[in-house]
Amino acid sequence: MPDFLDRRAPSLPAGFVSSNYSPAMNSLYQTSIHSLPLLGHGKVRDNYAVGDDKILIVTTDRLSAFDVVMNEPIPGKGKVLNQMSDFWFEKLGHIVPNHLTGVAPESVVAPEEVEQVKGRAVVAKRLKPIMVEAVVRGYIIGSGWKDYQDTGSICGIKLPAGLQQAEKLPEPIFTPAAKAELGEHDENISFAEMEERIGADLAAKMRDVAIALYKTAAEYAATRGIIIADTKFEFGLDDNGVMHLMDEVLTADSSRFWPADSYQPGISPPSFDKQFVRDYLETLTWGKTAPAPALPADVIEKTQAKYFEAIERLTGEKLKA
Repeated sequence: MPDFLDRRAPSLPAGFVSSNYSPAMNSLYQTSIHSLPLLGHGKVRDNYAVGDDKILIVTTDRLSAFDVVMNEPIPGKGKVLNQMSDFWFEKLGHIVPNHLTGVAPESVVAPEEVEQVKGRAVVAKRLKPIMVEAVVRGYIIGSGWKDYQDTGSICGIKLPAGLQQAEKLPEPIFTPAAKAELGEHDENISFAEMEERIGADLAAKMRDVAIALYKTAAEYAATRGIIIADTKFEFGLDDNGVMHLMDEVLTADSSRFWPADSYQPGISPPSFDKQFVRDYLETLTWGKTAPAPALPADVIEKTQAKYFEAIERLTGEKLKA
């Protein structure tokens, strides 16, 4: 397998339970597409080769927390993420090219497999991923808040003294992270280390594009009553060395979305994502390694509702059937 596929298509972790498409539940835990070569399963996405230059990316309803894949799907979550990414790819297309090809996923699989890809898949350009994630932070929260408390900085970027948790930063900051293997945590690195890994010119371009994407998205989200606290972008290079935006973009899995009407600095705000799952897991005596504990039905339902609310509030549209 080419090395550029290793990060996009890792093996599923130990304890991963397989379950196929269930029309009754309208959920898809893991695909079973046999008409295309399987490249592998990620935490959330299943990847298949479409010829030599394209890839079918199917966003399942799997959910990971603390880098462990849960055993239960969140029905419809994959479709929400897919529709949300499509929305942002279109809105941000003037800033940087993206991986979309315009090829209908339904056209590349067998007729009996169409239900597995409908509304939750894209046919993308096969790119060489840049092995650094582009994290942009507009607010101080999460690992950034912990770093600031310890050092007064985030990833080596000195910040003003006296900032509160969840406070808006004077300007968005770029804090790259080295991609980790499945099941491991991504590692925050300095911009200087990023330059050493991928070269100064590409590092500068990634930083500038990522900040432009974040600012544009944050301005739009504000008109919808949503704060984008932080997000991560992934980029890849085509055969001509042109940088493309890839993977997922500004979804509830890759970003922190906060409701603006209840925001106040000094506390960790509620978010439109898997926080119900994280909060539940924190009540358990669990080592945060696979196999994952079972999720109660009410936690699944509340999490599903948050994902559906996120897409409606952000895009003004309900989830497409």
